[in-house]
Amino acid sequence: TFMSEAVAGPRAWEASPSEHRKWVEVFKACDEDNKGYLSREDFKVAIVMLFGYKPCKIEADSVMSSVNPTTSGLSLTEFLNIIRKKKEAQLYRNEIRHIFTAFDVHYCGFLTLEDFKRAFSQVAPKLPERTVLEVFRETDQDSDGHVSFRDFEYAMKHGQAE
Repeated sequence: TFMSEAVAGPRAWEASPSEHRKWVEVFKACDEDNKGYLSREDFKVAIVMLFGYKPCKIEADSVMSSVNPTTSGLSLTEFLNIIRKKKEAQLYRNEIRHIFTAFDVHYCGFLTLEDFKRAFSQVAPKLPERTVLEVFRETDQDSDGHVSFRDFEYAMKHGQAE
C-alpha cells in the first residue's frame, strides 16, 4: 500500500551510552538478591521504572514465556533486548503521532480528504489525485469521511506488515 511506503517502519535504533547504563542500573536495582535475572515481579517493577506503567498480565506472560526455560527469569541480555524493542515501538508511535499532527492543520483530531490533498501536494506534488483519494479511502476504516489517529496509526502499522 502507499501508506506503507510513505513511512518506514521502526528503524534499528541504538540506545545512547547513558540510556544503556540506566537500563543496566534498573536491571540491577530490580534484581532482588542479585540472582542475575529478573523474576516476573522484578520485570514489572523495571517496566514501571522505565516506562511509567505496570505491564498487564498478557505482556508479562508474553515476556516470561520467551525466557530460557532452564533459567528462572529474564537475563540482562534478554532484558536489554526487550527494553530496546519497547523503546523503538514507543519512538515509532511518536513519529506516527507527529505525522498525523502535521496533516491535521485545523487541530480537529481527525483528517479529511482535503487534509490529505494538502499534505500530499506538499510532499508528492506529482502524485495523481486519484492515488491520494485511494490512500484516503484505504485509511478511512469506517468510511465516514474522517480519518482518526487510530485509523491513521492502523494504516501506518498495517502497511508495514505487507
